[in-house]
Amino acid sequence: MTDTKLRTSRMHLLFILPLVLEVQSISMNHNFTCDCSCHMELKSADCANSNFTRLPIALPPFTEQLDLSCNNLSTIQPRAFQTTRRLRVLFLNDNAIYMLADGAFYLLEDLLRLDLSRNRISSLSEGFSQGLSSLRDLSLAENNLTSLNSSYFVHLDALQRLDLSHNSIETIGMRAFGSMSTLRQIKLDWNNITVLKNGIFSMLRNLEVLNLSFNQIYRLDVGVLSPLTSLALLDLNNNSFTTIEFMTFLSLNTYSTHILLQNNNWECVCDLQRVFRKLCNVKRLFLDDCEICIQKPSDELDPCIGEMVTVLVITITVIITVVAAIVMAEKKRGKKNKEKHWTEASELMPANE
Repeated sequence: MTDTKLRTSRMHLLFILPLVLEVQSISMNHNFTCDCSCHMELKSADCANSNFTRLPIALPPFTEQLDLSCNNLSTIQPRAFQTTRRLRVLFLNDNAIYMLADGAFYLLEDLLRLDLSRNRISSLSEGFSQGLSSLRDLSLAENNLTSLNSSYFVHLDALQRLDLSHNSIETIGMRAFGSMSTLRQIKLDWNNITVLKNGIFSMLRNLEVLNLSFNQIYRLDVGVLSPLTSLALLDLNNNSFTTIEFMTFLSLNTYSTHILLQNNNWECVCDLQRVFRKLCNVKRLFLDDCEICIQKPSDELDPCIGEMVTVLVITITVIITVVAAIVMAEKKRGKKNKEKHWTEASELMPANE
């Protein structure tokens, strides 16, 4: 009987224990302290517009979305979010952040989105991204970045969208995006980029959208775009191009790519017009305006057509002159041969008595 009672008691405990743990968990979640507006059902904490100069201390551990936007935060210290490790979305935009310490986001292995836009960040350390191995979306728009190097994004192995627009970026180092082979979208518009050199995009085979509008780009190295085998949209509107080489875009080995080239400083000489005509005939490339640098039909003769006619006339003239010279030379040779024949014949004839 004793064994039977023990087995029955154990079964009762196994049945009751999960209920006890659940009740305890609910009790703890209902008795948390929070410095912000926290919602247990939504697993969120709204700390926006609260004039915080430091991170709030009392936040529930179940928080998955934390909004700290529009405060007065200036630095993010190491392991700043170790009490809220379940975070999936973190808004730190519209603060005064100028420094992100190494390991600032350490332990946030579930974080998917991080917004750091509209702060005062001028550089990034190699360790700032430690712990962000699951991050998909990172915004650093409207900061003070002036350059990008290969150490900035080394731990962002799963990143898909990177917003670097509205900074002051002038240079992009070799393999600056080398650790982010999963990237699908990069926004680099509204910066001060002038030249894009080979190797910058060497690992971005999955990149689909590259926005480089509103920069000062005047040159692309011929092979800089060749690694972008999935590129669907290339925006180069509002830059400083005056000319471009045909092979720069022909090196894009994609199924189809839309290329935006409006509002540049094109010097529409005949060579460039021929480049655009050829590009418009490449079936896998779609220019936003194939007539971007081609003179529209008018009453005046297209100067490039006039140039072609002039070249054609000169070529025909040269050919005629060469042919005429050859004919004249043959005639002279024939005449000399004839005179020589008659001379030899006359010498063989007997002299008159």
